[in-house]
Amino acid sequence: MKYKQIGKSGLITSNLTLGTMIFGEKSSRSTSEQEALKMIEYYLAEGGNHLDTADVYAEGRSETIVGKAIKGKRNEVVLSTKIRFPTSKNPNAVGLSRLHLIEGVHASLKRLHTDYIDLLYIHCWDPITPIEETLRTLEDLIRSGKIRYMGISNFKAWQMIKAQGVCTQLNMNTFIAGQYQYSLVKRDIEYEFFDLLESEGIGLLPWGPLGGGFLTGKYGKNGANSGRISTTPKDYEESWDRRNTTRNWDILNQVKKIAIKHKATPTQVAIAWILSKSVVSSVVLGTRTIQQLEDNLGANNILLSKDEIQALDHLSKLPELYPYRMIEAYGNRVL
Repeated sequence: MKYKQIGKSGLITSNLTLGTMIFGEKSSRSTSEQEALKMIEYYLAEGGNHLDTADVYAEGRSETIVGKAIKGKRNEVVLSTKIRFPTSKNPNAVGLSRLHLIEGVHASLKRLHTDYIDLLYIHCWDPITPIEETLRTLEDLIRSGKIRYMGISNFKAWQMIKAQGVCTQLNMNTFIAGQYQYSLVKRDIEYEFFDLLESEGIGLLPWGPLGGGFLTGKYGKNGANSGRISTTPKDYEESWDRRNTTRNWDILNQVKKIAIKHKATPTQVAIAWILSKSVVSSVVLGTRTIQQLEDNLGANNILLSKDEIQALDHLSKLPELYPYRMIEAYGNRVL
């Protein structure tokens, strides 16, 4: 395992984070508690130190499983969780209000069997609560010792920079981490976020590094008859309709060619490509079994060449949009 600081903070994470979204879910494609505990034990034994969960994952059961897994080894783990989405039908059990943040953090601490959260993400923008209310509450939670660092997930770029700017103006702790979907088949955040994250000292911890399983190479053009994509609704980010494109198949073919050269799996190449991006602090793995986890961790054994990275960059390049095309062409010119 390799290690890296998150953004410009002093918090050190393994460059591969174990995501726990499906731990404890009530579905055939989930990970049972028994299997999840074994996976976490294996991950930690391999040198991983970062576990990522959220209060809404499996209706709180994911946090409960993580809490059981880290009993007796809390100080060895970087523990991340998130808050924002509804946790009950109570109209105040949602959002980023002072009330919900404080109650939500207390509930997470109880499920996780810990006194503090290393990294708390606000899970999505709240259009109702003033951002100042949210940020002052997070500052209070840091000062009380209940959380150590703050992260942002699913904010627009302007929302992120506004939140970061308010923190700076009010002389409060700033955000150190951003968690967003990012993979060879989903590079949208590069338009705005890469420059933003670098300039603000915020580390990227991408989720969905395999495009919902598409980049594993286990699917064929005849359709997805098994696996996560086969059960994902059409309007979801990782649905088959969003993955089954000519561009994506070309990307996957190149991934497979590189995998053969390195005697690796397509999964490992896809993750290694993300790890080559300097703004990335750690990749959040969404594995369901120990076998999948073992495969994913193998990405650390691959060093892609400059030519291989450029080939993947070229095939997965984003469509030209204004003003990004113009900035790229003229923005760095000196008179």
